[in-house]
Amino acid sequence: MLKKNYTKTGKKCRVTFKYPNPEQAQSAAVAGDFNDWSTTANPMKKLKDNSFSLTIFLESGCDSSFRYVLDNDIWVNDPEADSYVVNEFSEKNSVVTV
Repeated sequence: MLKKNYTKTGKKCRVTFKYPNPEQAQSAAVAGDFNDWSTTANPMKKLKDNSFSLTIFLESGCDSSFRYVLDNDIWVNDPEADSYVVNEFSEKNSVVTV
C-alpha cells in the first residue's frame, strides 16, 4: 500500500510504503531507483499486526521503481503499486508515481 502526502510547495512527496507481510518475514526493506537499489538503506519497521511500514520523501513529478526485500533475499512487489514495469531480469518492479 502506498500513501502520499505532498509538501506545501509540491516539490516533494512524503510516501509511506506499507507491506502486509503474508510471508511472515522477520525483516523488510524498500529498495528502489531512489536509493540505488540498496537493500540496507531503507529498512522498514515491523508493526504489531506483523506488517511493515516506512515513510520517506521523494521528488515530485516522477515515477520511481521499487521492490520490497524480505529477510535480506526475497524480492516482492507491492500488491497495490501505482503500476508495474519489467526490469532487466525480466521480472516486474513496482512503481510509485509522485
